[in-house]
Order: sequence, then structure tokens, then C-alpha cells
Amino acid sequence: MLGKNLDLQLEALQSYAFVARNFNLVKRYWGWELVWLAYSTATSLAVAFIGEGSALITGQEDIDTSFFTVYLLIGTLVWRFLAGLFDNISEMIQWERWEGTIEYTLMAPVHRFTQIAGQAGFAIIYSLIFTMIIGLAMTAVFSLDFTGANLLGALLVLLAGSVSFVALGVTASILPLLYPERGAQMTHIVQAFLLLVSGIYYPIEVLPPVLQVVARISPAAYVLEGIRSAILDGTPTAELWGVILPLLALGIVGMPVGVWAFRQAELYAKRTGKLKRVG
Repeated sequence: MLGKNLDLQLEALQSYAFVARNFNLVKRYWGWELVWLAYSTATSLAVAFIGEGSALITGQEDIDTSFFTVYLLIGTLVWRFLAGLFDNISEMIQWERWEGTIEYTLMAPVHRFTQIAGQAGFAIIYSLIFTMIIGLAMTAVFSLDFTGANLLGALLVLLAGSVSFVALGVTASILPLLYPERGAQMTHIVQAFLLLVSGIYYPIEVLPPVLQVVARISPAAYVLEGIRSAILDGTPTAELWGVILPLLALGIVGMPVGVWAFRQAELYAKRTGKLKRVG
């Protein structure tokens, strides 16, 4: 029993090491972090201003611009968080190549799940901080009223969605592993497609029928549906389980599948010489 506890403590320390290393990278490239923060804040504000200007754009004075602005704001902030999760996990192999540490990391005596858990922990903390800063900036610009909103329910939906997006990111991280020259670009294509079909800025009902079917397997679509329902309509938490349970199911099934697929891709990359520092 003692030996098992020591093994668990070692695994936890190894996962924490990946968290700490990634935050050290953030400090090293702090200038770029400020660039992306400024860019993300500006684009998020630009999207929210569409809601503010909707009456002027359409010439219809009876538009509820406050509701429309909050609708867009929720989509923007949720996507910033989920996209940050996806980026930080799907690009973990690319970062190893950029830093010249890919051989050392993937040849180290560390369980792959331990590495992924550390990367996921960093991604969640980093994305939360990043999104909160943007949210504070948007709160300072717009007058927002969350009276009657179920913020706790919205948080539960977001956490459930995080599990699903971590699983998606792990699966997508296979692409940079197998395709050193083009893999990182391919992960951005996946992310762009999720942005298109998930109803970030509009209801998925406006999409073509084929894309509406695809949207139903996107975790982001469920996250946005649940959070908008909780905040805009004040839906009680007990009624949000219809969204939370599919998200948890996607994550519970997707995570072991993603880790297994990554492990198979890693073994293939080692056999074929794709495990190298540069493309």
C-alpha cells in the first residue's frame, strides 16, 4: 500500500513538472504572450461591438442589443477558453520540437498519461487566466447585467466541456507527431472547423443541414448551448444535465482513446524516424 502511494506521489510530481516547465516557457516568451493577449482582447471586443451596433447596422430600433451583446460575449469568451485548451494540448509536440527537447521528453521514463495530465493541467490554468483577463476587459467596456443568471451551472458546463476538449486536443496532437512539417498547421484546420460548426457567434440552426449534423458531435456546441441557457435564461442546474452528461461521456470515452492513439502514433514515429527536432 505504501509503495502504491509513493508511486502515485511520483506520478503527481512528474505531472507538476510539466506544468511548471510550461509556465517557465510562458515567462521566457512573455512578449509574445502580451501580443496574443492584446490581439485576443481586441478581437473579442470587436465581436461584442457587433451586438452593440446591431440596431444601427439593421436600422431596426427594436433589437435587444444588450441581449445580443451578451450572446456574442459568451460565445467569444467560451471559445477563447476552449481554443486555448485545444492549442496548448494539440501543440505540445510542436513546442517540444521548437525547444529541441522532443527526444528527451518522449524517451524519458515517464508514463505518457502523466505527461498529458501535466499538459492538460497547465492548459486549463493558463486558459482560465487568459480568458478571465479578457473577460475583465470586456466587463469594463460593456454594461452587463447577469441578474437571474445561473453562474454555477455555467461553470459546471464549462468544466465538463474542458474534459472533452482535452480529449480532442490529445487526439489532434498526433498530427504534429506524424507530420513534422505540416502537423501544426493541420491542427489549426481542425480548430477552424470546430469554430465554424459549433455556433460560437450564431445558432447552429442557421448552418446547412450537413453541418448541423456535424455540429451535434462538437463538444463546443454543447458547452455553448448549456452556458447560454444558464446565463441568458437562468436555467437551473438540474435541467443542465442534458448538456453536461453528453460532455462528460465524450470526455470519458475520448480521453483513453486519445491517449492510446497518441501512444500508437508515438511508437510509429520512433520506428520510422519521425521523432526528431526539426521537420
